[in-house]
Amino acid sequence: MNGKYRHVIDKFNQMLAGIQSEKRISLKKSNEGIHLCNNTLYLLKGIVEKHGFGHIEEEIYFFKKVKAEPLSYLVYFSEVRSCELLMPKIGVNNQLSFLKKKIRRINKFFNRNWDFVHYMEQELNYLDKQYFTRENQEFPVYALPEACYLDPKFFTSKDMLWARIKGMNHFSTYIKNLIKEIELQGKKRHPQGHFAKPLHWTSSKAALTELIYALYATKAINNGHDDIKSIAANFEMLFDIKLDNLYKTYFEIKARKGRRSRFLEELAERFNEKMENDDDF
Repeated sequence: MNGKYRHVIDKFNQMLAGIQSEKRISLKKSNEGIHLCNNTLYLLKGIVEKHGFGHIEEEIYFFKKVKAEPLSYLVYFSEVRSCELLMPKIGVNNQLSFLKKKIRRINKFFNRNWDFVHYMEQELNYLDKQYFTRENQEFPVYALPEACYLDPKFFTSKDMLWARIKGMNHFSTYIKNLIKEIELQGKKRHPQGHFAKPLHWTSSKAALTELIYALYATKAINNGHDDIKSIAANFEMLFDIKLDNLYKTYFEIKARKGRRSRFLEELAERFNEKMENDDDF
């Protein structure tokens, strides 16, 4: 690495190791990472403005190798921060569903840019002059965190795309590890063999929604201290079922003509019938 960048990148890597010391990155750590990346890019930008490049190969190396590191981690920490902010707080199934949507979004991004990903992963260089020199600049059409570095002296046509690819690679690894961690936590809370036999809900999801809302309304669970989402998440785990849109289903139940609590009424009727039948013996 060129000596004029080494001290900046070495310090960046040193501080980066401290931020990534734990598997799961907190909001505080992700904010520290974003600040570190922004500060590093600011310092690199100052060096480029002051010293420039001696030749094309140095320019290509800077935008392809040097700048790409802090810029890719800016993408990474921004994605991690957004993920941790928006991820459901309760319910293993809800959290896993959210993370799997993230994976689908990542896959779509790589599919859209497969040709450039292929070029970079094969370590080709015949288009480097077009991709990584400022002579052939093309402004990106997106407005992402790294877009604040669209100074004509400090970006090329593909250096930001390359940084986003690297950053999304880091983020996909983070997501996969997070999924494993959450699945493991779920197994610890509900180990195999905890129930003598797996339970499966064989009535309708609307029927289960009636039951959940009835238990919530009567404060029959934890003295009414748990909310609907928490109760539903436990039933999802118990019966290995996904209740897609609990609130929508509840409003559909409310909109029914005639008997609205059909399952609960049938439940009471069947229970009374059983007791009457048992009395006959």
